[in-house]
Amino acid sequence: MQIDFYFDFMSPFAYLAHGRVADLANNYGCDLNYVPIDIAQAKLAAGNTGPANRDVPVKLRYLMTDIERWAALDQLPVKFPSSLNSARMNIGVFYAIKEGKIAQYVSECFTKGWGEGADIGAEDTLSDIANAMGWSSQDFLAATENPAFRSLYQEANSAAHARGVFGVPTFMIGDEMWWGNDRLHFLESFLLKVGGTSR
Repeated sequence: MQIDFYFDFMSPFAYLAHGRVADLANNYGCDLNYVPIDIAQAKLAAGNTGPANRDVPVKLRYLMTDIERWAALDQLPVKFPSSLNSARMNIGVFYAIKEGKIAQYVSECFTKGWGEGADIGAEDTLSDIANAMGWSSQDFLAATENPAFRSLYQEANSAAHARGVFGVPTFMIGDEMWWGNDRLHFLESFLLKVGGTSR
């Protein structure tokens, strides 16, 4: 069984979910398919033309409190990144897949961005991640600008929109969908219902 995990590195709730969905996949013997998407594109494709959360101060204040509560519950550090320009980091997922280190890459990126508050769009941050992964930073930076990888990213976005993905984190098994880090218990209930056995 495969769990498709749609995420954008700019999302704090995807950060909060990534470790727990990986644990679920491992515990129930599922493959975890990491799919990076552009959350802004997904919202527009779904007809959501409202302002971004950061443009609604009263909502943003609440969201920051909510994020801190979830992080405390999950015993995760949390610090708002100094930028949310996630495109190159998202595209880097396809390089990580090619290198066979996707889970490690996703964890490293979320830790840098939401765990440490790094600028997720900065070349220095991307270089630090490449070095931590044991890659040539020059090769990795070039990959994030590579037209072939950019094309894969756009294909992932288009496929997600066609599948009805409107936000992140989203988890899908076949046609079943769960949206939000607070829906993982429903995902686990589904895994149990279809015959999964926790290890």
